[in-house]
Amino acid sequence: MATATMKMDYYEVLSVERTATDAELKVAYRKLAMQFHPDRNPNNPEAEERFKQCSEAYQVLSDPDKRAAYDRYGHAGVSGAGPGGFNGGGNPFQGQGDLGDIFGDLFGEMFNMGGSGNRRASRAQRGRDLKFDMRLEFEEAVFGVEREITIRRAEVCEVCSGSGSEGGKQPETCQQCGGRGQIRTQQGFFSVARTCPVCSGTGSIVRNPCKTCKGDARLQREHKILVKVPAGVEQDTRIRYSGEGDAGRFGGPAGDLYVVLEVKAHKFFERDGDDLHCVIPVSFPQAALGTEIELTTLEGKETLKVPEGTQSGKEFKLKGKGVPHLNSHGKGDLIVEVRVQTPSKLNKQQKELMKQLAETMTVENTPASRGLFGKVKDIFS
Repeated sequence: MATATMKMDYYEVLSVERTATDAELKVAYRKLAMQFHPDRNPNNPEAEERFKQCSEAYQVLSDPDKRAAYDRYGHAGVSGAGPGGFNGGGNPFQGQGDLGDIFGDLFGEMFNMGGSGNRRASRAQRGRDLKFDMRLEFEEAVFGVEREITIRRAEVCEVCSGSGSEGGKQPETCQQCGGRGQIRTQQGFFSVARTCPVCSGTGSIVRNPCKTCKGDARLQREHKILVKVPAGVEQDTRIRYSGEGDAGRFGGPAGDLYVVLEVKAHKFFERDGDDLHCVIPVSFPQAALGTEIELTTLEGKETLKVPEGTQSGKEFKLKGKGVPHLNSHGKGDLIVEVRVQTPSKLNKQQKELMKQLAETMTVENTPASRGLFGKVKDIFS
């Protein structure tokens, strides 16, 4: 049975967090593309493949709509987005060979070359993303389901209104860094910044922390949310709920909630993409004479007609009886494989009948290459 090749997570390909900004995505892509660019790695198939992966990942994540679909449903949500290859598709370079531009842009963004750096630090901090593992029955993944879950997350402290200070008093500006959150030192041509050790980079200090939240500006609380699982999801599908993660601190945006789906195995159906596969045993007389079998599918009873002379390993396709296409119309198919069962024990009457049958049939027991039976699976393994 065919198995789909697992694709790497796009965020892992670019080595960035799921919360990465557009600017962070661009810098990460440029750095990797510069490392694996074909001009720098001639006759290196592995580097060429990495370059293609990076281009494909950036093509999806740099597009807000594609990124939202990918965050919510994974690769299934952007199945139409092909790799960017060497010809663009979101590639921020103007050409393949101009490595000087790549180096220039990259180093221009990595270093502050003589800038004043006098901006005040933003005290606001984005909330942490949360993950919830949801286990589904096989049928729930196929047909979709709605389920209420309870998560524990950080929410804004109502006592101090998220300020972290007693009585809602605003924090004081850090005198060590002047509210910038960083302390800069000059090293030759470059200005090097490090996080202020007094305010931990916030640029401000809370003198009288809120007694309820201990100055964190947030409290841990349970929260219920209705998860709507669409029909056709697969194992490890991620559903993203924007802003349902931990609340941000000091006015920062909330994080996101990622519901990761785990699908239980079915007792006899196996899934391959949007197709379902199963194996049906038949007796030798049924295969030889033909028969009709009542088959239980996920949607009810179906009659499978097995013609006379059917060989073990023969597959029959029931169109549209598979898994619904995610976020699309139509369904996959149900593939039924027939396996002829050879009885291990026969009674006296059955043996006599089989002997009579054997006398009327002849089979040339000449060895043949395995390729002759290439489409027939090993049923005795």
